[in-house]
Amino acid sequence: MIPFETIITVNKNDIDDLNHVNNVTYVQWVQDVAKMHWQSHAPANILENYFWVMLNHCIEYKNEALLNDRIKLKTYIKKYSGATCTRVVEISNNQSNALLAKSETKWCLMNAQTKRPARITTEISDLFM
Repeated sequence: MIPFETIITVNKNDIDDLNHVNNVTYVQWVQDVAKMHWQSHAPANILENYFWVMLNHCIEYKNEALLNDRIKLKTYIKKYSGATCTRVVEISNNQSNALLAKSETKWCLMNAQTKRPARITTEISDLFM
């Protein structure tokens, strides 16, 4: 597993009526950090020929995040088989290190030309495992 991390800052668009980060924002962050991880490791020829789609998603919320909090998004591939992989995302407060949310998402690799599932090749798995 080769983890990927990035730091973001909570902005006013992330905040809901309860004055903390909206649940939908966490899901967006899961998608965003997965895409960043993919794009930072995959070479251009793979990026041109493949993309990922979310098949199912489970997120557990632990603590709240507030306006201007610095948030660490950490992601890694837990396992893969055939055309699918399970990706974990841990979202934590960068100052306190408190876990805010943790997700497991099943993704399917797709062929960009056929729009059909594509088996995860060794070339692709070696980028992330």
